[in-house]
Formats: sequence, structure tokens, C-alpha cells
Amino acid sequence: MGHALCVCSRGTVIIDNKRYLFIQKLGEGGFSYVDLVEGLHDGHFYALKRILCHEQQDQEEAQREADMHRLFQHPNILRLVAYCLKERGAKHEAWLLLPFFKRGTLWNEIERLKDQGNFLTEDQILVLLLGICRGLEAIHARGYAHRDLKPTNILLGDEGQPVLMDLGSMNQACIQVEGSRQALTLQSLGCVLYAMMFGEGPYDMVFQKGDSVALAVQNELNIPQSPRHSSALRQLLASMMTVDPQQRPHIPVLLSQLEALQPPAPGQHTTQI
Repeated sequence: MGHALCVCSRGTVIIDNKRYLFIQKLGEGGFSYVDLVEGLHDGHFYALKRILCHEQQDQEEAQREADMHRLFQHPNILRLVAYCLKERGAKHEAWLLLPFFKRGTLWNEIERLKDQGNFLTEDQILVLLLGICRGLEAIHARGYAHRDLKPTNILLGDEGQPVLMDLGSMNQACIQVEGSRQALTLQSLGCVLYAMMFGEGPYDMVFQKGDSVALAVQNELNIPQSPRHSSALRQLLASMMTVDPQQRPHIPVLLSQLEALQPPAPGQHTTQI
């Protein structure tokens, strides 16, 4: 929350010798808070995530989250602007300074469209899914899996490009078995695709509230018929949600399929909508 910041003067904080002005609280959950701040050196807005560290283990987990961000320099993975540990009496706060995305998350966009009686178009879905897969490909290349992939953990940039966040879920997610990592990711990714197509989760209200969708598929998914979607897109979803995890396409195969299905967009980056 705003009042818990280390205030230097008139609601400002200093990170890496740069001064930032507190604007407003964006949200909170558990032992972390997110505030909107403005860099007085550049005029840009940032999201300051502050994690309350009660024990040494909390500090180590916050450091690992920062380390996960530093592993990647990719347009579809959230970058870390700065990290520091601040003393607060006998305790500490870990501060992660991150870019601010005014459009919010993919789930915010899905719900906004639903409120208007609309859905993402198939072209938008294909472009978004391609960007998400490119981010996942980069994560897998480092030997990790994103263990909490869901629409609330995918940000949208100014031009609609998807950006994967919540890299803290990757702390203990280094999986050596390629098949297991791919199968887990494709199942969660299939749930994200379903939400983009139909505006809701494939299983229950738990998904719609943004909770983890990394669950075992017990039965074949019944995909609703809709004139909005081509048979190719429906087949893509079915392949990602098949019961047998070994039958789900790996990310490189999925990328090839998506690149072939991309709508023509001369002069535009293929991960934008």
C-alpha cells in the first residue's frame, strides 16, 4: 500500500539512485503490494511490486523471482527494471520495479469484451497465441516451465502484444524431462486459448477467477460450436487439450502451425494486435 513506502520526500522513493513518485496503489495480495509510480528522471510509469519478507526464506524467494526476470530479454516476457532490498525495522521489503501496462491483463480484455457482448476475433487470437508461445519457447530454452500460465498472468502491451508475467512461479520449476514440461504447458495454454475463444474457462468458475489451470484433463474437452471459429482453430484447441499428454503438440510444432495460420499484416510485428 502507498503508506508503507519508504518515503523520501512528498511521496517519492529512490531505487538505484533514481527518484520515483508514488501515484496510487494498484493492488495487493498475500504479503505483496503493487503501486503505480512515475520515474522523475524519464516521466515513465512503472509498477513497483513490494514483497514483505518476514524470514530469510522470503528474501531468498524474492531474489529468485528477480533472478528469473533477469534470465530473459524477450518482448513476450516481463522484464525487470530494477531490484533492491529495503530494511523496514527488523524486517525487509523486496522491491521489484517493473514496466507498467495500462491495458492490464488478457483476462481484463476478455471481460471487457464480454461486457460489450463481444469476443476476441480469430485473427486476434492467433496473433496473441503466437506471442504467448514465443515467450514460452524462450522459457523452455532455459530449461524452465511457467507453472501458472493463465489469462490473469498475461499482460497486454500498448499495441496488444502479450507479455508473460508471474515468473516467481518458475522458482522451483526447472524440469529436466522435456515431455513433462511440454505436456504441462500445453494443457495450461489450451485453457488460455479456450478462454480467448469463448470468454470463459473450460472447466469451472475457479478458472474464471484466475486461479491456476495446471490440472489434469480427465475427459475429452467438449468444444462448443461457434461460427466465429474456423475448423483449424478448433482442431488446434482439441490437440492441446487431448487427454493423453504425449499426444499434445510440442511448442515448436505449435509455433509452426500458428505461423502458417497468421493473418496477413504487412509491416506489422507478428506478436501485436
